[in-house]
Amino acid sequence: MALFQSSSTSLFLLIHIALLSTLSLAADPTVSFDFKLSYITVSPLGVPQKVIAVNGQFPGPLVNATTNNNVVINVRNDLDENLLMTWPGIQMRRNSWQDGVLGTNCPIPPNWDWTYSFQLKDQIGSFFYYPSLNLQRASGGFGPFVINNRAIIQIPFAQPDGDFVLLIGDWYTRNHSALRADLDSGKDLGMPDGVLINGKGPYRYNTTLVPDGLPYETIKVDPGKTYRFRVHNVGTSTSLNFRIQGHNLLLVETEGHYTVQQNFSSFDIHVGQSCSFLVTMDQNATSDYYIVASARFVNESLWQKVTGVGILQYSNSKGSATGPLPEAPSDIYNQWSAMNQPKAIRQNTTASGARPNPQGSFHYGSINVTDTYILRSLPPSTIDGKLRATLNGISFVNPDTPIRLADLNQVKGSYKLDFPSEPLNRPLRRDTSVINATYKGFIEVILQNNDTKMQSFHMNGYSFFVVGMDWGIWSENSRGSYNKWDSISRSTIEVYPGGWTAVLASLDNVGIWNLRVENLDRWYLGQETYMKITNPEENGETEMAPPDNVLFCGALASKQQDRSHKDSAGSILQGNPNLFFTVLMAVCAAVLVFS
Repeated sequence: MALFQSSSTSLFLLIHIALLSTLSLAADPTVSFDFKLSYITVSPLGVPQKVIAVNGQFPGPLVNATTNNNVVINVRNDLDENLLMTWPGIQMRRNSWQDGVLGTNCPIPPNWDWTYSFQLKDQIGSFFYYPSLNLQRASGGFGPFVINNRAIIQIPFAQPDGDFVLLIGDWYTRNHSALRADLDSGKDLGMPDGVLINGKGPYRYNTTLVPDGLPYETIKVDPGKTYRFRVHNVGTSTSLNFRIQGHNLLLVETEGHYTVQQNFSSFDIHVGQSCSFLVTMDQNATSDYYIVASARFVNESLWQKVTGVGILQYSNSKGSATGPLPEAPSDIYNQWSAMNQPKAIRQNTTASGARPNPQGSFHYGSINVTDTYILRSLPPSTIDGKLRATLNGISFVNPDTPIRLADLNQVKGSYKLDFPSEPLNRPLRRDTSVINATYKGFIEVILQNNDTKMQSFHMNGYSFFVVGMDWGIWSENSRGSYNKWDSISRSTIEVYPGGWTAVLASLDNVGIWNLRVENLDRWYLGQETYMKITNPEENGETEMAPPDNVLFCGALASKQQDRSHKDSAGSILQGNPNLFFTVLMAVCAAVLVFS
């Protein structure tokens, strides 16, 4: 007993010992992480700037977990503004309380902690996390999130000899506050200043375009081996073409679903998307090779500087990479050709995913559609004196009180359950209008891009089947071109300017789920809504209750207690009462042992 009482350090160690003991005995293991978000100064493009780091790292650390793991992430906000972390593509079953967007969560104030707790139920694949508020992702705060297959479930390819993560994205030397001020004043963000690969600037492949002395990413490999490259577009608003000089990219996965394996010489990755490739080191080592991520679907001669360049270096390399970069596709003015690549992506229906039964056993093409929503995006327009972006003529206004929190606390007027199922002939307006979605319905969403820029759309809480994509205006006759057999399932999909994309989703996950554009400028200007999905026979079992550490704001702000920075061990337990009591018992047992 004297040893136990000697110091707070002993108690801290006991709690962590108890945690490890508890987690090892649990049916589904728990993995825990502590994230501290703060500002650091770096110069990825040669200009010192303040970026958002996670645990002092830019980009942030890897969250590495396995199917069915319980994930606990304690987030400490050391920024000078509110914060929320979101986990796009992670399908939190019945638990939108952990989603990390303003419609579902009150923000974490500066100098406060908050703990996210969710289960990776029946998921595998490559994802990334990032801060969701006020363009903060444009300054960093992002990092990779990998969900591994359980040991009993084989991956549909030979085990790679290594695993690399590449976070690629357009980058401005102005931070998110300055970019936000530009949008608030009615300006366009303009051309980015470059493209970063894992937070680093380009290799100096061109002495005119690239300053001397920039740090760049180097991937070291051995000849003859095959590696998995998980590539994520974490940028602000630019589609990127990814390629590795002299090497084929064998596509095997997109956002948690295995694909029919196809070789590509280069691959378009749009904002918010994640892809996995197998790359075999089958070239000679006379020199290093370029890794390139360059701007796509823009005037590429003007945007030449918006190019990220890293180096692939064989262990027996004879010298540095030299010469011109490998060329991007030349189909920019051939719209039909450009769309062939996404249309070619197919689901691997013979591969197992998170569970041993084949993913293809879900015959989505034979399910009757219950609701159709046509979501039309337009170029930003002035509404009430401010530049705004819209879906179906509505520019979304985030509620002061998050939607489900307002429901459970009888807060009236927080939002309207009247989002139109198609564009209406009425003036554009700002509103908090939400989709009244049908629980266990099978929804068809048509994303009609009448804007001038390539856009990516994301649906939180779900994956959807990408069944159709074409140019022009969608009509009911367009359904005749749908893929009803092996379309890829993913959570973020591109929509070409002047074109449409059709997706199908089974609405079996209750909660409030964000449906948004991933391009940060359009998202900030209001191009989003939410789907409210509730069980009409709700008995308290189909949707998780609010966590014990739920934050209050808006009309419920008076209910909020102080949550400024706490000890990390206590934060891990916060919002996990069952774990708390189990740990408490384990600590008591440890006390008896030490006494």
